[in-house]
Amino acid sequence: MASAKILVVDDDPAIRTLISRFLSQRGYAVSEAGDGQSAWETFQSLDPDLVILDINLPDTLGYALCEQMQASKDTYILMLTSRADATDKVRGFSQGADDYLTKPFDIIELEHRVQAILRRRRSPAATPQTPVQNFTCGALTIDSMRHAVSIHGEPISLTALEFNLLYFLATHADKVWRRAELIQAVWGYDYVGDQRVVDVHIGQIRRKLEALMEHQTPIKTIRGVGYIFETNPTG
Repeated sequence: MASAKILVVDDDPAIRTLISRFLSQRGYAVSEAGDGQSAWETFQSLDPDLVILDINLPDTLGYALCEQMQASKDTYILMLTSRADATDKVRGFSQGADDYLTKPFDIIELEHRVQAILRRRRSPAATPQTPVQNFTCGALTIDSMRHAVSIHGEPISLTALEFNLLYFLATHADKVWRRAELIQAVWGYDYVGDQRVVDVHIGQIRRKLEALMEHQTPIKTIRGVGYIFETNPTG
């Protein structure tokens, strides 16, 4: 993990320098960008493991850049911004962000979240406890080797985190999972963010599946408890 590549994108040079120097001292390979264009160019050449991304950039919004990056590669993204409103967080998560930290922030907390995000590389599809396998439920097929999902043979575009969450629920089907349990299994035990992030990502997965499943998504909400993947969904 110490050799992970991190791209820091922020239009404030003081913040970029603070983060870059701190993470470099921790052994990470850190690159910087101050605007969307240079961030995208660096992203393509660097192929980072994690992007720390500000929302308010001089030439674009971090939301758009986040979506563009996620559509290109399975890179983890930590939003770092002064926008603390819940709707902004939901928007960030829905665009593919893995975590969200508001300014002003504690640099030690930032390090903690970076470590937690990078631990997710040990995804449910790759852990010794969950053997690599393909999964089929009706028209839904999950290919764990290629991190690919399809319905009736039609590919579904999921972010890395969305895939891991769907794969975990599917391979542990017909059991109700609480949000905290899903965070421990998919995000990692060190996740310190808002548990409502589970709801956002479940909503995104459902929206993508329902487009080709005639609203018969296998992921159901158990009110007051959590979520279940039903192998025989009834609607």
